[in-house]
Formats: sequence, C-alpha cells, structure tokens
Amino acid sequence: MPDKLRNIEDKWIIAAGILLSLANAAFIATEHYWGLLLPLGLALVAALILALDKVLLFLVFTVPLSIFYFNPDLHVGFTLPTEPIVFGVMLLFFFKLLYEGTFDSRVVRHPLSILIILSLFWMLLTTITSQMPLVSFKYWLARLWFVTVFFYLMSQVLKKRKNISLFFWLYMLPLAAVVLYTLYIHSQHGFDKISGTWVMFPFFKEHTSYGAVLAMYVPIAFTFAFVLKQGLNQRVLATLVFIILLLGTIFSYTRAAWVSLVAAILVMLILVLKIRWEIVVALGIVVVGVLLANQDRILAKFEDNKAVSSDNLTEHVESISNISTDASNMERINRWKSAYRMFKERPVLGWGPGTYMFLYAPFQKPHEKTIISTNAGDMGNAHSEYIGPLAEMGLVGMLLVLAFVLATLYTGVSTFHTLQDPRLKAICLATLMGLVSYWTHGFLNNFLDMDKAACPVFGFTALLVVLRSYSSERD
Repeated sequence: MPDKLRNIEDKWIIAAGILLSLANAAFIATEHYWGLLLPLGLALVAALILALDKVLLFLVFTVPLSIFYFNPDLHVGFTLPTEPIVFGVMLLFFFKLLYEGTFDSRVVRHPLSILIILSLFWMLLTTITSQMPLVSFKYWLARLWFVTVFFYLMSQVLKKRKNISLFFWLYMLPLAAVVLYTLYIHSQHGFDKISGTWVMFPFFKEHTSYGAVLAMYVPIAFTFAFVLKQGLNQRVLATLVFIILLLGTIFSYTRAAWVSLVAAILVMLILVLKIRWEIVVALGIVVVGVLLANQDRILAKFEDNKAVSSDNLTEHVESISNISTDASNMERINRWKSAYRMFKERPVLGWGPGTYMFLYAPFQKPHEKTIISTNAGDMGNAHSEYIGPLAEMGLVGMLLVLAFVLATLYTGVSTFHTLQDPRLKAICLATLMGLVSYWTHGFLNNFLDMDKAACPVFGFTALLVVLRSYSSERD
C-alpha cells in the first residue's frame, strides 16, 4: 500500500477512535450507560459484513443459552442475545439481496424453499385480515427472521463440509451445559415431576419445549458417539454428551418427547433395514383400518385408564393414553376442540397468526374445561403445529404445514438413499430422525415461535436441502 494511502487510512482510524472515546465520555457524564455498548454494536456490524458465517455459527452457540426478556413498558418480549442479532442479520441479508439481486438458486428452487415462501406469503395475507393485526405482524416477523437466518443463510454456511459437524457441536455443547444445570437444580428437589416442569428456567420456559429440543439432539449425539469414525477424544466427548442429553430427556418428564423419539427410531429402522415403502404404507393402512374399526373399544379403554402423570416413570408413560382424569391430556383436547370451533367460524383465513391464545377462551365448553384451563390467554397456545395454524390461518395454513412436513420427509429419505459417503449418510439419517422427532412432537405442542426450536428445525431442514442439492459434488 502506498504511504499516502496508508497515512489516510491511519488518520481515519485515529479519528474514529477519538470520536468513540468522546462519545463514551459523554455517555458516562450524562449517565446514559447504555451508550457504552456502542463499540460492541459497531464491532457486531463489522462482523456481520466481514465474517457473516462466523456470526451465524456464534448464533447457534448462543441459542441454547439465550434467556427470554419481557419489557412491560413496550409490551414486547424477545430472547437475549439471539433475537436482536437475528434481526440484524435478516436486515443485512435483504440489503445484500437487493444489491446483488440473486441468491443460491439450488436452495431457492428447492420444493422446501418454495413451501417456506408460500407459507410466509399466506401468513402475511392472514396477518392483514387478522383479528389482532399487531400480534400477527410480530408473529410473522419472527417467522421471517427465523427462516431467513436459520434456513437460507445457514444453508450457505453448511455448504462447507467442515461446518456441518461444527453446526451440531456448537448447539449440543451448550445444550449439555443447560442439562447439567437443570439436573443439578432438579436434584435439590428429589427429581420429582412437579419441579421437573420449571427447573430448566431461565434457559427454557418450561419442560415441554426443553424435552422437544433434547429429543431432536439425542439421535445426533448418538450418531457422533457410536456411528461416525473419529478420534478417541471426540468419541468420548460425544458419548458423555449423549448420556447427558438422554438423562435430560428422561427427567424432563415430557411424554411427547419420549413418544417422538420412538417415532424417530421407527423411521431409522425402516431406512436401515431397507424396508420397502409399499410395505410401510400397506401396514399403515391396515393399522389405521383396525383402529377405526375398533375405535369405540379403544376409546373406552382410554377412558378406563386412570394412570396420571407422576414421579413414577412407569405410571407417567401409562398416563399418555389417559383422556379421562389426566389434566394435561384433557386440556390438550380442550384446546384442540376450541381450535376446531374457531376454524369452523373462519375456515378460509382464520383468526390471524399468533392470535389463538388470546381468542380461544370463548370457544371453550364448560364441561370440557379442566383445572388448568384459563380465560386469560396466559397459558400457551393450541399445543399443535397442525391444529394451531388451522385456527389461525385457515385450512390452507394447515395444509401448507402438512406439505412442508411431507416434503421434509421425502427430501430426507431420498437424500439418504442418494448419498454414498458413509459419514454424510449417517449425519443425514440422524438429521432426519431429529426432524421426525420434532414433527411428531408437533402433534402435541408447537414451539416454532421460539429460537430454541426454530434454529434446529430450520437448520436441520437447510442441511437436508444442501446435502440433496450438492450430493453429487460431495461424493
């Protein structure tokens, strides 16, 4: 670099340093201490521009450790430090998209990407017609920044093979730390079920979201521990992480997470044992037929089941089918029936994204309410990734979710059969198992409005798209 240019650059650096120092002095003098974060903010902006891939991987690491913050004055809640960074990354993405006018066509044209875009447009339309437009807009905006960052931008990070393992480790290690913290607090209460619903706070709001995320990463940790070929130190670490996550899943007392893991294992067995899908579909039809033919007797059996969720793990498992006395199960049915009544009143556009929890109370029937029912809109949503959209975004909203899930399964299975590299093949299977676990769990709960779930769900989906789109180049 010529001396003249170097002198000009040095002067700009010195001038910027002086201005920042004067600004900090002014902030301290006026007791506006928040202004001291300005250098950190400028450093973050520089990192977003110069090292976006590292910022995205840093985000993955911070997600399990993020903490929810609610501002009562602004009536706005968000997770720190992730969501402000995610929002900034999204803005940068759109500025770059407008400037360059293009993005990775293999990702954009993939059916999963097309379904995501269609879902966002439909969500925006139902936001405009929403009963509570501001609530729906916040919900839509959160979904927009999650898919932008964790699906589209993360797909570009995962194109580099070395980043795939890093992507998983950067989430699993802090998640394992959260589990150790949770188990320590839980041990002080004798590992009882009641305390098991809140001991993961402040990292998770309650046990169901905690269990759902753990169930997604148990197959990943198992694969890293016992399937992939790697050094002894990595294998030992992966084994420890697997044990920690498995213990966390067990002591989360989240029955839906246990069921979802069983579903993931069944899918794994189908693929590993190379069972033909015609046989699987035929067996599925037979099972559904038997269930429908005996639905009265099965329902009577469920109603006779008096086992309720408890500290006893055996009784806790048995309570899964108790629909007569288990308050948690009965409340889910109450929420689903309320959602269906809302759908019948507004079947096309629904009531608006994110509005169910504020509007479902009048749709409850007195005889269906439970001891944990509420009219205050403070006890969560419709408890389903499928039924919730039905009430909030109409029939099209639910069909788009179902189409996305089916397309995810198809992409995962076809990619698994296409890949030749044993390592990538194993990672693909573990990723698919994680997604099967979440979407099975989605029948009973919904968490895609949370960064803890959105990061792995959309990140895992992005990985399947990348493995599928670039498999010929990788093998």
